[in-house]
Amino acid sequence: MITPDVIAKHGITPEEYERIREILGRDPNFTELGVFSVMWSEHCSYKNSKLELKKFPTTGPRVLVKAGEENAGVIDIGDGWAIAFKMESHNHPSAVEPFQGAATGVGGIIRDIFTMGARPVFSMNSLRFGDIRGDSAEARTNRRLFAGVVAGISHYGNCIGIPTIGGEVYFDDSYAGNPLVNVFCLGVLRHDQIARGGAVGIGNPVFYVGAETGRDGLAGAAFASRELTEESKEDRPAVQVGDPFREKLLLEACLELLASGCAAGIQDMGAAGLTCSTCETASRGGTGVEIDVNLVPKREAGMTPYEILLSESQERMLVIVNKGEEDKVRAIFEKWDLPYAEVGVVNDDGMMRVREGDSTAVEIPARKLADDAPLYSREAAEKRPPAPLDLAQIPEADCLAALPTLLSHPSIASKRWVWRQYDHMVRLGATVLPGSDAAVFIVREANKILAASTDCNAIYCRQDPREGAKIAVAEAARNIACTGAVPLALTDNLNFGNPHKPENFLQLREAVEGMAEACRKFDTPVTGGNVSLYNESPAGAIDPTPTVGMVGIVEDPKHITTQFFKADGDVIILIGEPGDELGASHYLLAIHGLKAGPPPRLDYDRELAVQNAVRSLIRMELVASAHDCAEGGLAVTLAESCMSGEKNLGACVEIPSGATRADIPLFNESQSRIVISVKPAEAAGVLSFLAERGVPASQVGTVNCGNNLDISTAGKSFSWPLDELGETWGSTISRLMED
Repeated sequence: MITPDVIAKHGITPEEYERIREILGRDPNFTELGVFSVMWSEHCSYKNSKLELKKFPTTGPRVLVKAGEENAGVIDIGDGWAIAFKMESHNHPSAVEPFQGAATGVGGIIRDIFTMGARPVFSMNSLRFGDIRGDSAEARTNRRLFAGVVAGISHYGNCIGIPTIGGEVYFDDSYAGNPLVNVFCLGVLRHDQIARGGAVGIGNPVFYVGAETGRDGLAGAAFASRELTEESKEDRPAVQVGDPFREKLLLEACLELLASGCAAGIQDMGAAGLTCSTCETASRGGTGVEIDVNLVPKREAGMTPYEILLSESQERMLVIVNKGEEDKVRAIFEKWDLPYAEVGVVNDDGMMRVREGDSTAVEIPARKLADDAPLYSREAAEKRPPAPLDLAQIPEADCLAALPTLLSHPSIASKRWVWRQYDHMVRLGATVLPGSDAAVFIVREANKILAASTDCNAIYCRQDPREGAKIAVAEAARNIACTGAVPLALTDNLNFGNPHKPENFLQLREAVEGMAEACRKFDTPVTGGNVSLYNESPAGAIDPTPTVGMVGIVEDPKHITTQFFKADGDVIILIGEPGDELGASHYLLAIHGLKAGPPPRLDYDRELAVQNAVRSLIRMELVASAHDCAEGGLAVTLAESCMSGEKNLGACVEIPSGATRADIPLFNESQSRIVISVKPAEAAGVLSFLAERGVPASQVGTVNCGNNLDISTAGKSFSWPLDELGETWGSTISRLMED
C-alpha cells in the first residue's frame, strides 16, 4: 500500500505525488512510484538546477552535439574528426564504499563516451578529501577514503586500458565525511560515427547487452540525491560493483555494433539503470518502448520488477536494433562473449511500458517521465560580499619557514603518490607526464594533439562563488595556454550542498552565472557535465566546488610546453603583475589557519592578453617553460618550476614589489600571471614583444645549476636548498599514506 510515509521515503513530495497522479490519471503502483522517484531525483532530473544551467553557453561553430542532447557533447577538432568528453561525479557512493564508488564512477563516464560512438582515449579526475594529516579518527578515515578512491580509479582504468593522464587532488576539512570524486573521460570519433540515443523506428527490437542485472546499485540515483548521514553505511546496497574486464568487452562490442550500421540507437544504463535508458530513448525518439523484465538477464533469483528497473548494476547497455538485423547483432554479442537478450520493441504510443510476462508492471508516458520533472527555483539567500582582509591583524610569517610549509600542504604537495598508481602511459599517447599545468595527449588516429585540465579553487568559491567560478574557467584556460594549446570547450561538475538551504542555493546560482560569463569571454561552450547536490555530512556542507574540465588543441608538436625550467642560464620572466592580493589564499590557510578575505579579482582583458601572448611566444618557439601562478603564489610557482623536471635546477630571482612585508609578493594569488623561461639571447625580444602588446612583464631572474632557490623581495632575501624543498614537496603525501 502506498502511504504518505512510503511516498516520502521515495523522495517524492505531496505536490509531486499529485502531479504523478495527474500524469497517470490514477494512483501509481509501487513500482511506478519507484520509477518516478529515480527519474525525478536531482541526480537524473536536475530539478533544482536545470533552470540555472540554461544560463550556460552551449553553442558554437565547433559544437556538433550540444549539452543535454545526448550522453556527452561532441566538439569538432578538424579534418572530419571530433571529440566527445564529459565529467561526472560519484561522490556519495565513494563516501560509503570508496573503492567501488570510484571504480564505477570511472566505468560510468567511459560508457557515456563510447555510447556516443567515440573510442575513449584518456581519463582524468578531480578529487577532494578531508585533511589526511594527524592521527585523529577523522584523519585516519580521510586517509582510508583517499587510498580507496585512488585504488578504485587505478583498478578500473588500468584494467580497461584507458590511461588516467592528469587531474587534481585537494584536501580540506569541508570535505571530511563527504569526499568529491569527479571523473572525466574523452573519446575520439569521426563526424559520421556520432551515435544517438533515441528509440527510433516503430517495430524495431530492443536489446539488452552486458552484465546481468543484480541488486547492487539499487536506487543509486535517489541515494545520490540526499545528504549523507551517520546511517549512510546502510546505503551500501546503493553502491554499484564494477567489472572493468566486462566493460572492455562491452566497449569493443558496442563500437563494432555501431560500425556495422545495425543499431538505430544506443543508451548506457547508468543512473536509474533500465528505467532511465528505456524512458529516455523513447522520449528522444518521440516513440514508446515496451519491455518484458522476465527477459532481462539476471544474476539473482526472485528479483521484482521494482528491483530490476531501479538496479544500477554496471556494464549494461540498451540497444535499438534495426529490424531484420537481429542475427548480425547476436553474432557480435556472442563474439565478445556478452550476455544479451531481446527484451522489447519500439512502438508508436509514447509510453514506457514494462511487462512481467502477461501482467503490466509500469505504464507511464515516456516524455512526461524523462523530461517533465518539476523544476524549482529555490530561495536564495541575500548576497553578502566577503569581509575585507585586514592585514594589520595578520602578522607576517617567517617566510623562510612558510614556503616549505606550503609545499608540504597536501593540496600543493606533489601528487606523485597518486599518479604512479595509474597506468598513464598505456596507448602511448600521454606526451606530458602528470604533474604539469595540463595533460597533453597525442591522438594518433586523428593526428591531433589535445591538452586537458581540471580546475577549481574552492576557497575562492567559498568566499565569493561568482568570482571563484570565473577564476576556475580562467585558470583552466591558462593551464591550457601554458602547454601551447587553444581552449576549445569545457565540461563541468557542480558540487554543492543541499539546495533547499538558501545559502547553498545562492552559491549554486552565483557560481553558474560566474562560470557562464567566463565561458563567453573565453569562447569555450559548455558541452555538458553533472550537478551533484546534497554534498553535506553531519559536520555541514562542503565548500562550493564548481569543477571545470577544459580541453584544448595544440597545432604543432613543437609547441608542447611544460612547466619546469630547462637549462642553466635561461632567463626567468614574470608575465603579469607581481600582485598583492592575499585574500582567500593558501598562505592564509596553511600558515594562519584562515579562510578569509575576498579572492583575487579577475580582469578578463588582462587574462586574455596574457594567455594570447604566451601562446604566441610558444608558437614562435621562444619559450622553454611556462607555469601558471596559482595556489601558493609566486614562491610556490618558482619552486615547482625548479623541482618538477627530471632534475632540480636552481634559480636566483628578484620579485619587484613596493610592499613593506615579504609575504605579500611571495605568496599572494593575484590572477593573470605566468612564469616563463627563455634563452638569454631571446629575453630582450620577448620583453619587447610583450611591451608592444601592452602585456605587463618583467625579467625577474635566471635559472642556474645551483641547488638553491634564492628570492629577494620587499627588501629581504631568502634562500631555500632545493634538496630540502624537493623532499618536502615530493614525499609529503607518500609519507602520510605510509605512516
